[in-house]
Amino acid sequence: MIPGVRFNEKGQCTFTVWAPHRRRVELQRIDSRHDAGEHLIEMHPYSVAAEGQEAAGYWQLTLSDMQPGAKYLYRLDGTVTRPDPASHFQPESVHGPSQVVNQDAFDWKDNDWQGIPLKEMVIYELHVGTFTPEGTFSGAIERLGDLKELGVNAIGIMPVAQFPGDRNWGYDGVYPYAVQNSYGGADRLKELVNACHRNGIAVILDVVYNHLGPEGNYLRDFGPYFTDKYKTPWGEAINFDGPYSNPVRDFFIENALYWFRDYHIDALRLDAIHAIFDLSAKHFLEELAERVEQFSHECGRTRYLIGESDLNDERLITPRPGGGYGLDAQWSDDFHHSLHALLTGEKNGYYRDFGGVRDLARAFREGYVYTGQYSEFRKRRHGNRPKDRKAQQFVVCIQNHDQIGNRIAGERLTRIVDFEALKLAAGAVILSPYIPLLFMGEEYGEESPFAYFVSHTDEHLIEAVRRGRREEFKSFDWQGEVPDPQAVSTFEQSKLQWPKRTNEHHAVLLKFYRHVIGLRKSRPDFADRTGMRVRCLAKKQLLIWHRTFAQSQWQCIMNFSKQLQPLKLDVPRARWKKILDSAETSWLGPGSTLPDTVQSMETVTISPTSIVLFECFGEQGINELRRAEKQNHPATEGNDARTDSHVSTSV
Repeated sequence: MIPGVRFNEKGQCTFTVWAPHRRRVELQRIDSRHDAGEHLIEMHPYSVAAEGQEAAGYWQLTLSDMQPGAKYLYRLDGTVTRPDPASHFQPESVHGPSQVVNQDAFDWKDNDWQGIPLKEMVIYELHVGTFTPEGTFSGAIERLGDLKELGVNAIGIMPVAQFPGDRNWGYDGVYPYAVQNSYGGADRLKELVNACHRNGIAVILDVVYNHLGPEGNYLRDFGPYFTDKYKTPWGEAINFDGPYSNPVRDFFIENALYWFRDYHIDALRLDAIHAIFDLSAKHFLEELAERVEQFSHECGRTRYLIGESDLNDERLITPRPGGGYGLDAQWSDDFHHSLHALLTGEKNGYYRDFGGVRDLARAFREGYVYTGQYSEFRKRRHGNRPKDRKAQQFVVCIQNHDQIGNRIAGERLTRIVDFEALKLAAGAVILSPYIPLLFMGEEYGEESPFAYFVSHTDEHLIEAVRRGRREEFKSFDWQGEVPDPQAVSTFEQSKLQWPKRTNEHHAVLLKFYRHVIGLRKSRPDFADRTGMRVRCLAKKQLLIWHRTFAQSQWQCIMNFSKQLQPLKLDVPRARWKKILDSAETSWLGPGSTLPDTVQSMETVTISPTSIVLFECFGEQGINELRRAEKQNHPATEGNDARTDSHVSTSV
């Protein structure tokens, strides 16, 4: 059963709501044509057959004179009046009436859009409210040309489900189907998606199925949407496996299909799926993946599900026939943590589990660092080994909204490391075999913070949020004051400063990002670890990988130390051409220490805090490398030089 409001081919408007314990449900029209702005219409119980049993609790009403833009509420048992849990628009925020939207009336221009394959994506995560000065979907459209020029081909939009007030990260949303009013609402989001597709850019939408925000959360007035069996860090857990859970599961599964069907979204990023608790024989995530796959098949275009999880559990991204949940990909926190700790030297909080070049080498080889070994931070063993998972199933970054915004002052990497380290970080992420994700402004070294912000109206809730933020940072032992989440200034200071893109070192960093993204996109099968070898020299803090492509061989060397490091190119006979060196003066580096071409077994000197990329050229050299790979380093996707014997710890 699809909840909310839908128009049929006759122009009739049908309202559907689930309220299993209510004896009476009425639609209250908020219409200037009716006295006192109020008109009540009785709704009728409606049952649907579900696997041979009646799944009762739905109420329905069809009207012929309800027009788009009309406002309404539901009155429950004659005493409680609430907005629609599946409202498509809340023009007066979370406490006001819902507004009718005809989702079929929009004039789509993307009929020829075939999407971007997951393995080809370069993702740019953005927060609509701080991405532009306007803080709207329309404002974002004006910047799509800049993103296309950068080379990204997918944007990841932080949650847009209606939240209280006009500023929030989006994870306090309480109307999963309603598009945030301060961003522009339903049609403006569709215009953004339309414009993205015209520019060859896919759209990934962040959705939250593990909890709802505290203010304006009226779902419990309608039915048992929540359970006290489990707890999340953000409030009540959603009832995915208890009594009456089938309609709850359907509510959120239909929400996912709603974004795909009515907004032409290409992929969903599922927030914190480790906080989705379900002991059913078929987990909610498995059922969701099954339904999305069916939808993709019916519409003829693949839609993707990308999970965020800190479980390091390969079941999430293992196909369903193999016993997994069947998600298409997941964020890899371990890659971020190992790279961040290596660059910054931070060892507090969860960074205490990381810091060595071996950790990053393991992340390059496996996707996870922790695959069952003991975690000092967690005080237990953590993770399992992703044995047969492809590189395109991991999304990696050096910055994202969580890793920046959950620092005490919301400071970006730009404020923590120097310019050489920024280039090294960019190269490590973009030239990894995984799907790279950039956080807005990263590409030119944005210096403005991205702090946590809200705009609640309840003073007790506001104070609780302030107190919670202070408590959250105790394990990190960071110094300084936590910005007030409720202050307008905290939000305003988090906005991008677009003019910086053309100034001095910011412009050079932007050019560097464009160049490295271009290098990645020049090899169509970059998100593939087949034929990839990774090794590290721990004492020198060097990480080296070799890749085999259709027409060439690449060798990448990353120096995470602050010193010049000599290195013998331990590869078969071949000549190598330097195609990237972040130490070049053209990238505002100290100057390259490398010749333009080098021979195998030649000793070269790698500049401090730098990344270098070589390409093997010449048919003889390529053939020799391929023969050596086949004889000495057999590797296939999902089983590619992963044993510790490939990690050198010697000088």
